[in-house]
Amino acid sequence: MHGRHGFGGFGRGFGFEFPRVRRGDMKFLLLEILKDGPRHGYEIIGELDTRFRGYRASPGSVYPTLQMLEEGGYVTSEEIEGKKVYTVTESGLQLLHDRGERPFEPPPHAKQAGELRESIRKLVSAVVDGARGTDEQTMKRINDVLNRTRREVYSILAES
Repeated sequence: MHGRHGFGGFGRGFGFEFPRVRRGDMKFLLLEILKDGPRHGYEIIGELDTRFRGYRASPGSVYPTLQMLEEGGYVTSEEIEGKKVYTVTESGLQLLHDRGERPFEPPPHAKQAGELRESIRKLVSAVVDGARGTDEQTMKRINDVLNRTRREVYSILAES
């Protein structure tokens, strides 16, 4: 019932994209996080969200990059309590050093895009909750609200 994207999967499937890291920058963001200590994948993803507000990394961008970094000798991994934990190597630290001080700057509208994504997620959740086991009249009212909201959004877009 959540659709193929799930509640958090808004993006290309909905005709717009939320901010992404420029090609090639992901490896540096991962190394930056790992220089503070070993972490497993979902800890890294959470730290990306914490440090770089408005940017939400997907496992599909993080894990392949970690694998590439490991194959290049920039990180190592080991299984700890059933989780793959990554550690930066001296080569990884050198790569960061050689790059120089270039802090990540989210795209100009990253914060607003993150807020928009959260609002959409909450709306979808409310609609799905409202559609479960409700009567026909309630579902009609929810549908009317959604149609009015869609028209208002198009009206706003027409003004900008």
